[in-house]
Amino acid sequence: MTEKVMIFDSTLRDGEQTPGAKLNQEEKLKIAKQLARLNVDIIEAGFPVSSPGELKAVQNIAKEVKGPIITGLARIVQGDIDDAWEAVKYSERPRIHIFAGSSDIHIQKKFGKDRDTILDLAVEAVKYGKRLTSDIQYSLEDATRSDEDYMCRVIEAVIKAGATVVNIPDTVGYAVPEQYGQLIKNIVNRVPLIDKVTLSVHCHNDLGMAVANSLIAVQNGARQVECNINGIGERAGNASLEEIVVALLIRQDYFANYRTDINLREIYKTSRLVSSLTGIPIPVNKAVIGINAFAHSSGIHQDGVLKDKSTYEIIDAELIGGRAAVMVLTARSGRHAVKNELQEMGFTLGDEELEQFYHDFIDLADKKKEVFREDLEALMADRLAYAAPTYTLDYLQTVSGTKSIPSAVVKLKKEDSTFISTDCGAGPIDAAYNAIDKITGINPRLDNYNLRGVTEGRKALGEVSIKLTFGEKTITGRGTSTDIIEASVKAYLHGINKYIMISALNGNGDYKKDIVKGQP
Repeated sequence: MTEKVMIFDSTLRDGEQTPGAKLNQEEKLKIAKQLARLNVDIIEAGFPVSSPGELKAVQNIAKEVKGPIITGLARIVQGDIDDAWEAVKYSERPRIHIFAGSSDIHIQKKFGKDRDTILDLAVEAVKYGKRLTSDIQYSLEDATRSDEDYMCRVIEAVIKAGATVVNIPDTVGYAVPEQYGQLIKNIVNRVPLIDKVTLSVHCHNDLGMAVANSLIAVQNGARQVECNINGIGERAGNASLEEIVVALLIRQDYFANYRTDINLREIYKTSRLVSSLTGIPIPVNKAVIGINAFAHSSGIHQDGVLKDKSTYEIIDAELIGGRAAVMVLTARSGRHAVKNELQEMGFTLGDEELEQFYHDFIDLADKKKEVFREDLEALMADRLAYAAPTYTLDYLQTVSGTKSIPSAVVKLKKEDSTFISTDCGAGPIDAAYNAIDKITGINPRLDNYNLRGVTEGRKALGEVSIKLTFGEKTITGRGTSTDIIEASVKAYLHGINKYIMISALNGNGDYKKDIVKGQP
């Protein structure tokens, strides 16, 4: 039979202490409601005595959030405890969380007192809080740098005073797993009445071991784990909620005796909400919920995942409500991954066509760090626009000079139809572009124009590359000729043909939407 591990979420208290992560009352309430949907057991909503606004925020959460225990933090000071109770008393399940340092560093340097004085104050604080509510948690701050004998004395004393939960924090992330696990085991074996309370742990990540320390503590007797969404928190952050609960599930072979009641499918949504409201981005390689957690760029990995996900994935993205595996196409990606991505986009290429396309892909991938679907779409449209262009240039005549108005006559072919248009402009190229716009009914914005000589000499071949914007889509066009005006017109037509092809590939028959000028 499995034992439940209680999940104590401190995102709204310890997590909000992350520099720059200040939340307003509305934002804190929004996150708290999402934490309830995630089905955490306890929400530490804040530190009520810190400000009137904080007290009000915790009070709002206590009034409106149903399900989890709602707790507020307090020092071993009567005023703190009063404010904590004033904030959480509206909850269906209120708890007061009282803390004080137990290490000599904290007792002497922070408080300027001795061990016995702090012990007496802790007992008095727990007894005072017990008069207000039955559920009292006591935390021994900086426990992992404390004298073990003294800690055991404090734990026994606060249990006798009425504490229902005792927390052993690794406040500065000092512990290593073997040491921390042994500390929890020693407390379980040495402290009388320890079986009458829930033993909790709260680990910081200064040495990168917060999750590992939390998990080994569970194996040694802890039944409440304090953690934060995305692992946010002071300095290097706190133990990551999503990593702990997913590890307990995925490694059931190892953690067979433990479970949580977390609604895993809400993890991804909760993670993004916290990131959005706190303004703290999620590292791309963050375990479980980073955008690269289910992304593959290595050709060998991509090939393996396409054959069987289990080759390189131990977590199903759908488990946490996230997106499925993503193929990040780079120059290291193989033909199999490119073919699969094209098929998902609706393109089926034969072996010879795929080989030609793959060469174009590699050329692009060598220039770009990553190739996205939009790039593949553009490559496909580029090939189609050259192979079967919608419009082809049949005739071009331009007039320009110092005393003439620049004008152009353009004849285009589209299937069996021929269209002729004349127009003027700031120069012969502008005039030709205006004439083409009349025929096609499309009026893109020219954002960039570049001309270079491909060969040398007076009869050099000129290459024109341009960047056109069609609504929200930007497309490049290219054209070559010994006549730079003709090269410019070819580049413009190439861009228009690509846009029409892309619109068709996207199933958008009305490719002139939002950019129509005149009649087609």
